[in-house]
Amino acid sequence: MGFLTGKTAIVTGAGRAALSDGRCGSIGYGIATAYAKEGANLVITGRNVKKLADAKEELERLYGVKVLTVAADVNAGADNEAVVQSVVDQTVKTFGRIDVLINNAQASASGVPLAGHTKEQFDLAVYSGLYATFYYMKACYPYLKQTKGSVINFASGAGLFGNFGQCAYAAAKEGIRGLTRVAATEWAPDGINVNIICPLAWTAQLEKFQQDYPEAYKANVHTPPAGHFGDAELEIGRVCVQLASPDFKYMTGETITLEGGLGLRP
Repeated sequence: MGFLTGKTAIVTGAGRAALSDGRCGSIGYGIATAYAKEGANLVITGRNVKKLADAKEELERLYGVKVLTVAADVNAGADNEAVVQSVVDQTVKTFGRIDVLINNAQASASGVPLAGHTKEQFDLAVYSGLYATFYYMKACYPYLKQTKGSVINFASGAGLFGNFGQCAYAAAKEGIRGLTRVAATEWAPDGINVNIICPLAWTAQLEKFQQDYPEAYKANVHTPPAGHFGDAELEIGRVCVQLASPDFKYMTGETITLEGGLGLRP
């Protein structure tokens, strides 16, 4: 039994994705796998129903946990509070509690310069990332207060370093960083641990880009100083597990940066 047995974690954007060698091929699925190995029951959301179903089948079969899948898409044209509240209501109805909220889901139109960005492209990033994080945190707060739970959000080097062609993505991620710091300050008295990670992971999307466009990959993708990208489960997922440990408490408002997926720098 893992130390998360009996606890419930919501992971957004956690449909199944795999690398060519069978390892977890997305950050969300890597996190879900790491949590399942520690015995946590899971609520996983996303837009792709098949990927969610595949994730549920594999996680329940391999690790004996219970997985609730909920198709959910926060976007400019939706009643987003209702979308998120439905996820939270189904979680509480199924498991009776929420111990960890992990806001991982994010969509964006990368590679488009700021001057050429459309409002629709900007909305895509801001709604799927910043607004989704805001709505999930608000809806989960009463339950996290009851369990003295944890929130783990995701930012990006795109915002830290101003990556070319990622204006909307960077804006959303920097907004999430600010939101996280405020929540860490306001919710610390309630016993809620709030942290943020800036990961750099090897994913199925990045692998496909390397295979399909080797020259563009070579010109635009730079390997981290550690010599390789972070493993979605073993490095990034395990960091998320550690941040949910009752023995792991960082200073209120602290930002946790995962450098290349290989370590914590407070």
